[in-house]
Amino acid sequence: MYLPSFSLKGKTALVTGAGRGIGQAIAIGYAEAGADVVIVSRTQSDLEKTAQVIESVGARAYLFEADVTNKDQVRGIFETLDSEQLSVDILVNNAGMNIRSKALDVSDEEWDTIMHTNLRSAFWFSQQAGQRMKQSGGGKIITISSVAGHVALRTGVVYASTKAAIIQMTKNLALEWGQYGINVNSIGPWYFKTPLTEKLLADKEYLQDILDVTPQKRVGELPDLVGPAVFLASEAADYVNGQTLFVDGGMTIQGF
Repeated sequence: MYLPSFSLKGKTALVTGAGRGIGQAIAIGYAEAGADVVIVSRTQSDLEKTAQVIESVGARAYLFEADVTNKDQVRGIFETLDSEQLSVDILVNNAGMNIRSKALDVSDEEWDTIMHTNLRSAFWFSQQAGQRMKQSGGGKIITISSVAGHVALRTGVVYASTKAAIIQMTKNLALEWGQYGINVNSIGPWYFKTPLTEKLLADKEYLQDILDVTPQKRVGELPDLVGPAVFLASEAADYVNGQTLFVDGGMTIQGF
């Protein structure tokens, strides 16, 4: 038999920023693939909506209202899971944000907020999960980067810096932890239809600029991202390590 399983049955996944958008879609997709899902968000009402969908497909949802930039709260999530004898087989670092300031206008507060939300929190969650995965014999860690970490875009220098750092962090963690059976990869999306991009995509001129550099001539739909996320979490990706999978309609393959 050559076809590996894409099923996540029997696994438990933790997804940050799971209250809406990309994180919510991945959490629900994992549930549909058979996993139970630990969902983390700052907003309880968003968590409850996501949990309802997860449970409607027969999976279990574990809710944590938490600030991913608070190290004590991050540690507390894993300690609570430990106390309930619940191991995390899959981690998805999705929580992120952006402030679209020009480089000359970036304040220290903006720098810290974006860096801590996008990058530092991803390392903290990876570190906590990695410690436990090492003891348990392996796991999958997936962090959401962006094409902005690979090419220069009008997304803001701080956001782009965090996404580039995620790509490099992915490589380093994969190199260090591969020996423990831990696969560390990232996903680099282009523009997707989410609540965060709704206003931008409503601008016809802005949207046309996006389509002009996208060979498939459309923005992404959330199911386009869920498939790659399930693949990287499954045994089908057991020999994929330290990679960034760009889910971008071909945007990053062309010259300008």
